Amino acid sequence: MTNSTNTHPFHTVLVANRGEIACRVIRTLHAMGIRSVAVYSDADADARHVREADVAVRIGPATAAESYLKIEAIIRACKDTGAQAVHPGYGFLSENVDFARALEAAGIAFIGPGVESLEVMGDKIRSKNHVAGYGVPVVPGIAEPGLTDEDLIGAAPAVGYPLLIKPSAGGGGKGMHVVERPEDLPATLATARRVAASAFGDDTLFLERLVMAPRHIEVQVLADTHGNVIHLGERECSLQRRHQKVIEEAPSPLLESLADGAATRARIGEAACQAARSVHYTGAGTVEFLVSDNAPDEFYFMEMNTRLQVEHPVTEMVTGVDLVEWQVRIAAGEVLTVAQDDVVLNGHAAEARVYAEVPERNFLPSSGEVVLLDERGRTFTALADLDSFTPASADPHIRIDSSLQPGLEISSDYDPMLSKVIAWGPDRKAALDKLDTALERYVVLGVGTNVEYLRLLINDDDVRAGRLDTTLIDRKMPDLTFRSIGDTELIAAALPFWVTDEPPAGVTSPWNTGRGWRLGTPAPWRMSFGLPGGAMATVAITWLSDLDLGHALVRVNNGPEHKVLVLALSSESVDLEVDGQEHTFALGSYWEDHPREGRPQQVFVGNGGWSGGLDVLTRESRLARVLAAMEREEGVADPEVRSPMPGTVVSVSVHNGETVEAGQVLLSVEAMKMEHQLVAEVAGTVNVSVKTGDLVKADQVLATIHAEPAAGTSKPLIQDPTNERKEA
Repeated sequence: MTNSTNTHPFHTVLVANRGEIACRVIRTLHAMGIRSVAVYSDADADARHVREADVAVRIGPATAAESYLKIEAIIRACKDTGAQAVHPGYGFLSENVDFARALEAAGIAFIGPGVESLEVMGDKIRSKNHVAGYGVPVVPGIAEPGLTDEDLIGAAPAVGYPLLIKPSAGGGGKGMHVVERPEDLPATLATARRVAASAFGDDTLFLERLVMAPRHIEVQVLADTHGNVIHLGERECSLQRRHQKVIEEAPSPLLESLADGAATRARIGEAACQAARSVHYTGAGTVEFLVSDNAPDEFYFMEMNTRLQVEHPVTEMVTGVDLVEWQVRIAAGEVLTVAQDDVVLNGHAAEARVYAEVPERNFLPSSGEVVLLDERGRTFTALADLDSFTPASADPHIRIDSSLQPGLEISSDYDPMLSKVIAWGPDRKAALDKLDTALERYVVLGVGTNVEYLRLLINDDDVRAGRLDTTLIDRKMPDLTFRSIGDTELIAAALPFWVTDEPPAGVTSPWNTGRGWRLGTPAPWRMSFGLPGGAMATVAITWLSDLDLGHALVRVNNGPEHKVLVLALSSESVDLEVDGQEHTFALGSYWEDHPREGRPQQVFVGNGGWSGGLDVLTRESRLARVLAAMEREEGVADPEVRSPMPGTVVSVSVHNGETVEAGQVLLSVEAMKMEHQLVAEVAGTVNVSVKTGDLVKADQVLATIHAEPAAGTSKPLIQDPTNERKEA
């Protein structure tokens, strides 16, 4: 569906955001012929949105409070560049009423709703009470301003258990806590207030009854300044982890499965429009509802997001409407020319969010440099594309909204979402199949991602059958099996070094080559790698023929011998045959120093949506690992509690000299807007070396446990922090 006018409402628009959403907004501005202005912090000086914009302005240091959340800096950038309007994206200042007021005072248009909408819908307590007065159904609970912990504890029995603690400010499902028993409520309220205050600057909380087997269904609305309000169908966002959406799709498979699905869609759509009308809403917004899987004709208002949603692309793909374009046109005062009857849902679309995180380690955020980027998977479609009129890597039904570029440093300063992969199909099965194919080909090496986990999720039997609810991921997660580095991956990592291991310049004698040539049986060529968790592996390659470099026998450690044939090799991939089975791997390397000299310090391999990193060991680093392993076994070294990545200490739960038990929480570190609780691996006396508010580096020792003499041997607890994602 195309928009009817080609006028240019603004000549310059500033995008007050970063990452993939900034790139996505800039793309539409370019298509509209509008000059785009990017803003950036010191951490984002080389970011993709900076490169893609027509103009870029520095607004401060890496800390969001001193850059992307600094209203004066954004307005100054507007004045310096002549920007007539600001698109806030999502997160940061997108729902900040003070920002909207400041722009209005400066004579700059806010590409979003008015102050009334932001004020009412920005307060979850007020918004719930407000829409209830307009006939919009709401979840039973207690939602009043200024409730103390004592008030909430006293009201909880009437609300009923299990219940949900929700922050009044913020959104996106962040800061919510489920409480199943009355005795857990006081401690959980304390945590919820701390998280809400840190993430949103407001620790106001309220309670709602927890709807069992809930489905999260939201409705996209568009409204102009001339009184026109329409909805563009619903999105199913039930696949969530800790209230954070992971997979989104449109339309909802629940509504599609109902005999009267069209009628239910009309009812929930009208409820969303009524919520928008109640606050004289303008622009694009999303009204979120809870729908019980047991009673799909009943739905309850949760909140209204007064901004563009992360998952808006699935709506765009099934309606053909560019939501960003209409945001801009409505902000310029244009009439919405799309009527409700014009909205037709064509086919099915599904979106997967790609995060820098390690699911098998309790979704610990990851960081690092992007050493290889191939989001369209050309590495794995190159041969097929040679004979294809339309390359598979250019599939128009696969959309990728991304902030990534080669060499980008992924840090802990901001939210860990890297990109979104969206796929369209004529029906739900086709869309999920297409999404799985896109994720299978998706390659980003150098930083851990959740792509393998996304593939496991969308291929789950219940997901495929449309049996969704917001607790499904939590139930399924313990049974998911993640791939680990094995012989084939190690062989793929070592072979490029073996093939390219040339003798020093001027050496012509086979005795002096690096491939183990000698009279009789060749000596193996060896390379050692450090594996995640401290283990090591040595790959020994024996050259089979001086006439064909590609044939070899390979052994990993003391394992079985593999017959290997190198089929093709480039700087970014290797095709090989291992014991008769063909494999293609994407390859990447990381050097700590520049200019690059000698072997890299790390190598990365990946395929099928999975990737893994290996340390390239020298004799010295290999010896250090051996000694460290011996010390751990003998109990010589005191257990050390290290920060999983750069971040800020937000709480310390123990004092120096205190006796702690194995598994006891010692302190919490916030990184990538997630709080990580770090625990004691063994019982003993603790010495804490940091305090609340300290900035810490990755792998920095934060506490040391002087272990008590063990009565017996036991396996140490894995340092898997719990986490709570916070609002961007």
